[in-house]
Amino acid sequence: MKTERVENMAGGRGHVTIKHILGEKELNGKCRLYAEVTIEPGCSLGYHEHHGESETYYILSGDGNYDDNGRIRPVKAGDITYTPDGCGHALSNSGEKDLVFMALIIKD
Repeated sequence: MKTERVENMAGGRGHVTIKHILGEKELNGKCRLYAEVTIEPGCSLGYHEHHGESETYYILSGDGNYDDNGRIRPVKAGDITYTPDGCGHALSNSGEKDLVFMALIIKD
């Protein structure tokens, strides 16, 4: 598994850590990303839009604030978010522990 640390991802605060579960070969051109993502306290993944793809988050642990195309709502372990093609989202860690989630980007 390849792990990367991305600073100010999509204009967010701090950094996020991405553990790629599958590589490009295994994704077989159908998906762009399947990964476990960690956002530490005080950090965020900035607002960004998806074009020609959709993204789903499955929250594994921690607490956050999810920006769903301009509507902010809290998220916690067990919650699922979905961002369809043409829409945008962001996620910030609002807790004192790491916010960990699975991210899946499927190409349309």
